[in-house]
Parts: sequence; C-alpha cells; structure tokens
Amino acid sequence: MAEQEHLENPAIAERLEALAALLDLAGAQHYTSRAYRRAAELIRATPAPVAELVRAGRVTELRGVGPGIASRLGELVETGEIAELRELERTVSPELVGLGRYLGFGPRRAVEIGRALGVRTAAELREAAAAGRLRSVPGIGPKTEQKLLAALESPEPTRPRRGMLLSRARTLVEELARALGGEPAGDPRRWRDASERFAVVCAAADPEPLLRRFETLPQIVSVVERSGRQAVGVTVEGVPVELVVAEPHRFGTALLRATGSPAYVEALEPLPDAADEQGVFRALGLPFCPPELREAPFDGQPPRLLELADVRGDLHCHTAWSDGKASVLEMGASARGLGYEYLAICDHTPNVRVVPGLGPEDLRRQGHEIVEANEELAPFRILRGVECDILPDGRLDLPDSILAELDWVQASVHAGQRMPRRELTRRVLEALANPHVSALSHPKGRIINHRPENALDLEAVFEQALAAGIAIEVNGLPDRLDLRDVHVRLAVEAGVPLVVSTDAHSVRGLGNMQLGVATARRGWATAGDVVNTRTLGELLGRRRR
Repeated sequence: MAEQEHLENPAIAERLEALAALLDLAGAQHYTSRAYRRAAELIRATPAPVAELVRAGRVTELRGVGPGIASRLGELVETGEIAELRELERTVSPELVGLGRYLGFGPRRAVEIGRALGVRTAAELREAAAAGRLRSVPGIGPKTEQKLLAALESPEPTRPRRGMLLSRARTLVEELARALGGEPAGDPRRWRDASERFAVVCAAADPEPLLRRFETLPQIVSVVERSGRQAVGVTVEGVPVELVVAEPHRFGTALLRATGSPAYVEALEPLPDAADEQGVFRALGLPFCPPELREAPFDGQPPRLLELADVRGDLHCHTAWSDGKASVLEMGASARGLGYEYLAICDHTPNVRVVPGLGPEDLRRQGHEIVEANEELAPFRILRGVECDILPDGRLDLPDSILAELDWVQASVHAGQRMPRRELTRRVLEALANPHVSALSHPKGRIINHRPENALDLEAVFEQALAAGIAIEVNGLPDRLDLRDVHVRLAVEAGVPLVVSTDAHSVRGLGNMQLGVATARRGWATAGDVVNTRTLGELLGRRRR
C-alpha cells in the first residue's frame, strides 16, 4: 500500500486506541496497552501533524512516544495499517467481544462462546442463538440462554454497568459526530460526569448513506439494531451508541430529544418540528436552555452561565517538583498560551506520602524558580501556591510562617476519606479557620466509579467558607469533578465563592478547565460566582475577613 499522505491525528489516535483495546483482550501486560492509550491521547491533543513528525524521524520528541510506539506509527504512516492490529482483529474478533460486553459478559467469555459455537460475528451469534445452539456452550443453561436471547432481541440499548468518564465520553461522541457530519448528543452533550447514554444526530433527506457509513466506523464493532432513520452500534468496550438521522426540517427536534434528559424532554412534549434547537424553543414559547441545565424539568429563564472565556487563570496545578510532569516554566508558558493572566503552582506537601511533597525549604527554592519564570513570562504571572494537606487533627501540614509567604493556599484532605461525618467535618472546619487558607480542594474526595463521596457536611463547610471568604474548588480532573454539579448549585445558592481549577499534573492537563467549567455550569454557576474570573489585582486584593 502506498504511503498514506492524508492520515490525520484523530485517525492515528483511533488506530492506537484500537490496538490498546485488542491488546487488553489478548491478555497483554497492562502497562503495554496503557502506553498505547496514552500515546493516542497525546497524539489527539498534538497540534502538529504527527504523520509529518513520523516521516521526519522526530515523533519520539513527543513525550510518551518511545521506540516501540514510533515503530508502529512508522508502519501506519507508510502502509496505512498496523500488522499487529490486523492480526489481533483476526484472532480476537472485536465485534464479538464488543457485543459480549454489551450483553453483559466479559471478553474472555465472549471468545469462549464464539469458539464453542464456531462464530466470529454478531450476525453469526444471533443465528446460533435463534437455532437454539447456545445451550451447547458449557456453562449456559436455560436461564442464561433466555437472558441472552432477550438482550439480543431488546429494542432498547443496554446501559453500561458504570458510566464512562466525561473526558472519554466527549471524545467518543465528538469523533463519531465529526466522522458523520453530525452533532454529539446524549449524556456527554449535557456534560454529565459519568455518561450512560451516547448518541449522535445527523440531518439528511436520505438516511441510508449515513447509516452505512456508521457501520464502517472504526469505533463501531457491531450494529445491534437498525431501522428507518436510526441505528445502535456497539464499541469494543460494549458501549452502545445511538445514531439518529433526522430529516433536515426536524433536526433540531431530534437533537433536543436525543440530548435529554428523558425527564426534561418529557416535560416539553409534544415537541414541535424545527431545523434547529433555537427553533424548537421559540415554537414552545420558551427561552433557550443550555444543554447543561436539561436535567430536571425547567421552563424559566436560565442565567448567563460561566463560560470558558471568562476564566482568567488556573489556581491549582502541579509540577515536577512534586508529582507533575512539567517544569514551572513549562506550565506557566502553556497557561499563558491559553490566554490566561495567571497560574498558581500548588504542589503537594510531605504528609500526602504517596507522592513527593514539598517542605518549607523546598517551597522557598521553588519560589526562586518561579521568580525566574515570571521574568521570562511577564506580564503573565505565576503565583506561589501549595496544596497543603489537612492533618487528622485539623492542623495544616506546613507552619504558618511559610504559608504567609504564599499567594494561594489550597487545603486538602487526602488520607482519611472514610472518617465519620462529625470527625471529618471538624477536621476540615479547623483547617478553614487558618487565616492563610485561600481555598478548599476537592471537598467530597470522590473518585468517580472507584471511591464514593466522603461524609463531609457541606452545609457547615459552606457557612464557614462564606464567613471567611474561602473559595470552594470545582476540581476539573476527569475522575474527580468535585464539587459535583448538585453541590455546586448548593454553594451558589449559599453565596459561597467558587474556584474552578484543573489540578493539572501536565501541560495537557491544563485543558481540563473545560470539564470544570461545564461542571460549574451544571450547578448554575455564573462568572460572578467564580473567583478566577477576576483580574490578578482583584484576585490578590480579595480580603477573606
């Protein structure tokens, strides 16, 4: 095959992600598939054409692309495919694995069932099931057979067992929408922190070309339903994605309906036909409602919500001094490139233990580096900050003498998230009584899909934060998004100042500000509710008491 001249970054990233997924299914070492997945994320976010870097022999200059991955990229750019990926697709059968996950059993079991029945595709599995052959598979009895038959015949997409993180969910539906010339919909369009419903809406007089194109997309390994203007495809992870191809004059209606939530849409039914969503709202006699607010039924006038463009700086990021990947200067230069006026470096303190922490002398040495970086980046300003652990008794992990030198102090609970409500709340309130604290980081301590929220009494925290002028963080890490939307709304209603930050541990992580902003918007936050929409002078001039 001739050298591929038009292989763009998203397509390259898709191939690497497919390879990572199939390596997982084939039982490869976790770190191997993780390396390919991270390389795919890096390539997707790289502004330079990666194919050109490959041809120039410079692709290993990208952080995270070593010789092995560079070799696969060279093969892909030269031939248009990766031989290992093609072989894995032949032996592992991602279509069957994806359908298996969709039906509720794991990849190994899917492969076992496929081998026992001598099938490799979803269509062949359906035929075998219809012929009553499922019971010939060891471990499948009458009850399991009926369950699988019902799932195969169900017109409703099966929802994932756990919601997909917002960052991955947005990437999935945006790439599919881009490939089909449509719009993302479902939970990701409402910026839900963990998505269960995925959809793409397109407009076309004739739906057939788009439905056929949908079946051939690399992300879709099996189509489990197709009728009229709709289809449901499944990814190799077993995630169902709905495609709706609306008539052009009904596109806005279809997009609103596919965006949801079901409760919000149901309250507006019957929906009038319109070519865009604005037309639907006009016909209903309602003001336009941003997708982030379409959870519970609502027909009032939404406020002017916080916008990404309102944010003037990021007040929580990490560097290589602690557990970050980049230097102070690199983080500052990247933040300046995003159009910010300021960035607060908030590396960890020693009590966090699981990663390097900075003591007083470390912070003073880092301060000298910040001064040098500021000389180079002026008038942009890097602020001296810290993410200071709250000790079990409520004291902070650094003496007041060093905290007084800093521009911004984030107080955080890391260990002890399972403390009883009264003890944890007392611990946090004691820390917030320290006059040097600027903000409370990720207050509920959750890790989405892995660790539930802690028992912290937010009402008590909000009361003290409001009295002291302490900001409460909306943390933009994809697996945190803490405060979450419902708690943001409580804070807004209480008048508590918010700070929307990324907690970035790399240059790329600074891009997660959009996730934090969307989470704040879901909580009805406006620019006036968020302290880092203020100028540097206004920020530093804030008086807590």
